[in-house]
Amino acid sequence: MSTRGRVVLVGGGPGAADLITMRGFRALMSADVVITDRLGPTTLLDDLPPEIEVIDVGKRPDAHTATQEEINALLIDHATRGRRVVRLKGGDGFLFGRGGEEVAACHEHGIPVEVVPGVSSALAAPAAGGIPVTHRGLADGALVVHGHRPIAPKAWGLLADGTTTLVLLMAIGNLQGHVADALAAGVDPQCPAAIIERASMPDERVTRTCLWTLVLTAATAEVRAPAVVVLGGVAHAAALEPKVAHAS
Repeated sequence: MSTRGRVVLVGGGPGAADLITMRGFRALMSADVVITDRLGPTTLLDDLPPEIEVIDVGKRPDAHTATQEEINALLIDHATRGRRVVRLKGGDGFLFGRGGEEVAACHEHGIPVEVVPGVSSALAAPAAGGIPVTHRGLADGALVVHGHRPIAPKAWGLLADGTTTLVLLMAIGNLQGHVADALAAGVDPQCPAAIIERASMPDERVTRTCLWTLVLTAATAEVRAPAVVVLGGVAHAAALEPKVAHAS
């Protein structure tokens, strides 16, 4: 009877190598095989011991190295052969990372799985760009949405109310449609907006504008994924500036 291995699903954080958790780093360094996405701390792979096998299954906007079903099969195959498998993902694997599907596939085959949470770009990107997703007097909540598809009208309604920050992941390709839907839902055209590209990396860039000019600004600045879009009062450039008291 073959010895069963195990799978560790590691959320690698937003990109910078030193933003992976210690638990995730230890799992990475003790793996037999690492099955990795293209986002997250991929520079760490250069420092792995040579005996650790690395398999790149990174998905790109117009090219997928492997389908999700093929990724699931890889996890099951290597673990069934008794190997310690680390599935390295960007951000947190349970936030739009399809980590739940991979865990479920392993469980179907009796393979034990440990989940190591990661620092999600939904919070890390705004924070790295100096934007708190909640701030007293500006936002008492934040909603994270997937930007590949049209966003639910209820989400735009929360933004229009002026008390909720909207964080859009993977939204650059559909930005024009999202802005049109937001305006149609009654969101103020002057609603502050920010785009954080390559968060936590040396070439990180923050572009600020408002909803009305968001598409034009992004095009002019040649914004590219990976990027996180933040909408709401917290995205204003002066949101954290000290309030100037005027003499009466």
